[in-house]
Amino acid sequence: MPVLLSVNVGMPQDVPWQGRTVRTGVWKHSVPGPVMARRLNLDGDGQGDLQGHGGEQRAVLVYQIDSYRYWQRHLGRDDFTYGQFGENLTVEGLPDDEVCIGDRYRVGEAEFEVTQPRVTC
Repeated sequence: MPVLLSVNVGMPQDVPWQGRTVRTGVWKHSVPGPVMARRLNLDGDGQGDLQGHGGEQRAVLVYQIDSYRYWQRHLGRDDFTYGQFGENLTVEGLPDDEVCIGDRYRVGEAEFEVTQPRVTC
C-alpha cells in the first residue's frame, strides 16, 4: 500500500550557476498538514523554468523513498531531507518499475494521474 511521507513546496529563486543567473524552483521544504492542490501546482509551490517544468501535465513531482535510499548508499550520505530532489510528494511503495502512465492515486481529497515519467532538466 503506497504511503505519503511528505508534502514539499518551495518558490523559485534566482541562483548563480556557471557564471550566469538561473531561476529554479528545485528547493522544496516539507510542510506540516494538508496543502491545496490546484491545476498548475500546490499552494506555496512554483517552478522556475516553465519550459521544462510545470503546466497541467507536470504540476506535481513525485519521488520515492527507495530512490533516497539508493542515493544515500551511492553517495555515502545520511543527511537528506524530504524535498531534497525537488519533489512535491515523497512517497513509499510506488516503485518506478510498477507505476504506469494513466495510473491514478488519491491523496486526501485530491486525485492525481501519472502523465509522464520523471525527466532530468
